[in-house]
Amino acid sequence: MKEIFVTLIFLISLTNCSEVEKNNTQTNNKMKKELNVNNNKVTVIVEVSYSENADVIKKFIQDEQCPLFFNLNDPGIVRFEWFLDEEEKTGTLIEVFENSDVWEELGNKVLGSPINIKFRELFKIEKLSVLGNINESFKNKIQAMNPIIKSYVGGIN
Repeated sequence: MKEIFVTLIFLISLTNCSEVEKNNTQTNNKMKKELNVNNNKVTVIVEVSYSENADVIKKFIQDEQCPLFFNLNDPGIVRFEWFLDEEEKTGTLIEVFENSDVWEELGNKVLGSPINIKFRELFKIEKLSVLGNINESFKNKIQAMNPIIKSYVGGIN
């Protein structure tokens, strides 16, 4: 009986170790890093200033703008996050998209929309940086915002 119990414990341990190894392999595959391989993502960093009360700004961000982008349910939107310095009345919006097509498609939907008009009323764009490769027609479309556009050179991703 004791031998059966020890054998059973051994088999359970072996099974559990196999599961842990399997899970670790899956995690490692997801976290695989590549060197100097362009992942085609586009990162947009929007530096803004504002004169409204910070509560008005936060309400717009949390109750109007972010829910709109969230409800688009677009898997190509990787990141859309706001950061504020309430004392300086400045903010940074970081947007990351799977590729330039996703950003361009979203931009075409949003430019001139009511949410974009309100954004332009609340904020003054101090600096717009676009990191990644975008096509010429979209560069021309956003030219009025005076963007700084930088192409991928290398890195770890």
